[in-house]
Amino acid sequence: MARKTSKSASKDVKRAMHKRKEGTLKSGRSGKTVKSRKQAIAIGLSEARQKGKKIAPKKRSKTKTSRK
Repeated sequence: MARKTSKSASKDVKRAMHKRKEGTLKSGRSGKTVKSRKQAIAIGLSEARQKGKKIAPKKRSKTKTSRK
């Protein structure tokens, strides 16, 4: 079975988690310090995507909203 993410992408996530634990991980435009574990993972994955590394695509929501 093939990997969904590359090893180098996992390293990017690991680096983001380490920076969060140190208290030096900053979020996008606002530049606030990241405290959430989930947000740190999301930042690591998005940085890996920008570098063009192999990562599973973003999950889409299954519910559809219809407007009349």
